[in-house]
Amino acid sequence: MKFKTSITRIEKGKEIIRGHELSDLVRSHSFSESIYLILKGNLPNREEARMFDAILTSVIDHGPGVASAIAARVSASAKNSMHTSLAAGILSFGDRHGVASEAAMKFFYDHKDDPSIEETLKSMKEKKEYVPGLGHKMFEKEDPRSTTLFEIAKETGFFGPYCTFALQVCEISNKLSSKALPLNVDGAIAAILCDMGFDYRLGKGIFIIGRVPGLVAHIHEETLNDEGIRRIPEE
Repeated sequence: MKFKTSITRIEKGKEIIRGHELSDLVRSHSFSESIYLILKGNLPNREEARMFDAILTSVIDHGPGVASAIAARVSASAKNSMHTSLAAGILSFGDRHGVASEAAMKFFYDHKDDPSIEETLKSMKEKKEYVPGLGHKMFEKEDPRSTTLFEIAKETGFFGPYCTFALQVCEISNKLSSKALPLNVDGAIAAILCDMGFDYRLGKGIFIIGRVPGLVAHIHEETLNDEGIRRIPEE
């Protein structure tokens, strides 16, 4: 079986990642910089590295009550292994939890130059179609993670046309809705990644990369506590 890839190769006993020796990456670059490299194909500059690191950090965990953490902890409580419980958590990501960034990126890419975005949003509302990246169960008026990410985006020069468009979509959607719909962290990340030039098909993967450490921590804590199998009360 043959694979053709530009990601990694072994050359003269050295592992080369996107044209860089792995040993050099280990010595001179952070984990998030190396993630950027392997996904994007080039090492980030200082601003790109700071922004990308902030994005990964912003999704590292959101408590034990979300679907992925619940699934991971229940699996761990049943005495499953770390990787089995981690898989359970990852498989719990969906459009309503965790991986809306991809859909939001595609929406922003597809509609930024829409001559009448308000009409598009009205049509979506009539069809009961939701705008990805808007709304949050815990944050009714403002997602603090989005606010912080946009502040960093402005500092690093990545608050561009897609970030502006995302806020415009949020503002119009709130005019059309009876319920407050803040731009959530998925929407903010999506807009910033668009302004950074990422392929929308990497949206889910980037979120998962950022959230895995949180899931590992929940699984480890559940294993250490060893309080027995978790079960939803019958009532």
